[in-house]
Amino acid sequence: MANSTHHKTDNNTQTWGVLGSYAALLNPRAVFADDGAAFAAALASISSDGRHIINARKLVNGALKLDALPEGDMTAARKARAGLTSDHVVKYLFTSGSTGSPKAVINTNGMVTAMQAMVRDAYRFLTKAPPVVLDWAPWNHTAAGNKVCYLVLTNGGTYYIDDGRPVPGKFDETLRNLREISCTWYFNVPAGWDMLVAALERDSALSETFFSRLDMMFYAGAGMAQHTWDRLRALGRDIRGQEVLIATGLGSTETAPYALACTEVQEKSGNVGVPSRGLTMKLVPHGEKLELRLKGPSIFPGYFGDAEKTAEVFDDEGFYIMGDALRPEDRDDFSKGFYFDGRIAENFKLTTGTWVAVSSVRESVVDAMGGLVRDAVIVGENEAELGALLWLSDAAKGMEADALSALLQDRLAGGAIIATGSASHVKRALVMAQPPSFDRGEVAEKGSLNQRVIRANRVAEIAELYAGGNGAIVV
Repeated sequence: MANSTHHKTDNNTQTWGVLGSYAALLNPRAVFADDGAAFAAALASISSDGRHIINARKLVNGALKLDALPEGDMTAARKARAGLTSDHVVKYLFTSGSTGSPKAVINTNGMVTAMQAMVRDAYRFLTKAPPVVLDWAPWNHTAAGNKVCYLVLTNGGTYYIDDGRPVPGKFDETLRNLREISCTWYFNVPAGWDMLVAALERDSALSETFFSRLDMMFYAGAGMAQHTWDRLRALGRDIRGQEVLIATGLGSTETAPYALACTEVQEKSGNVGVPSRGLTMKLVPHGEKLELRLKGPSIFPGYFGDAEKTAEVFDDEGFYIMGDALRPEDRDDFSKGFYFDGRIAENFKLTTGTWVAVSSVRESVVDAMGGLVRDAVIVGENEAELGALLWLSDAAKGMEADALSALLQDRLAGGAIIATGSASHVKRALVMAQPPSFDRGEVAEKGSLNQRVIRANRVAEIAELYAGGNGAIVV
């Protein structure tokens, strides 16, 4: 069971209860936590007879010290290593829970190696120069734990672990690292790119170092605002004298995660590309949406200990049912790629009976706000009109309250002008004072917001918004 420094270390009953359910499912013989004191509450929740607790420092009661473990006989280990096949399990990665309770995704040798072959096929520059990566994302998540980590190992690159994060108080550490390290591939979530582009524009020396040998800027976890895309693209052209690819893709823990990827320079944000070589894609009508399904060597074989849920996510032809919807760039030419069109499970209906494509509406709202908001949650289920819960950017937080409210209202009205109907026309918004909570499942470790969970947790705020309460912005 992996140790992650990104988890909360307070004695949160709900958090440790979930951890206990993981331990009960996997039944590990040994559990490692680097700092025993920091994870004492977590370790207490999963300790049991016959289970060894191992710490590198600040040992908890009864723990074994990592550097004092006996070497033992390696004969059995070497024999097991020699017998490994593509079907052997490398790890179990738990899903974020954004589509239900977290599940243990079986990751095999075959999945990981096939996925990395797909990455090399799509981005040929990896074969010419070993990648240099600085990354903050935790290894207990599939993006860093599978794609980025194995990317470096597969291609003989260099992996710098960033102790910063795209949150206030931690991002300065990321900037310090980026002043010293020139990456060839840089990954971040859209909120992180929003913070980084502002720093790059302020600091020409940082920009020179950042772009000096950069082959690709990659974002995932949510859609990137168009104004952020445009600013990054302009900086790359100014410094390099050529386009630096800004790319994204679409995948999940169940796809190892690399699946669809965009490999060509685009004029606008959001194109997730086409399926990687070796994958077969099927698009199935779901109302007015096209639901994505995939089959291939990088698709997981199932959820550990949950045959019923495994059966639910594979169709009768063996395709994994992603639960994501896609819309093509060009309905007459699928080779031009696709755009993420929302999760089937997170969409909802207005009282008019009209379905709301939450992902595309969220993207439109964030773009319309022109850098004033970091993210938004779309609300309005069983209401006559759409609303949004807004989290302000750092720049907006310094503005005078009345001026900010007037500007938000003006930009919300401007966005409404281009809306095509009630299902895309956000008429009211509320600025949120409390940040989204990791412990309550509102935000994933990769930084994306769980729209469905936040709507369930913020019932009072949503009610206040529709009642026209204090702070509600109405167009």
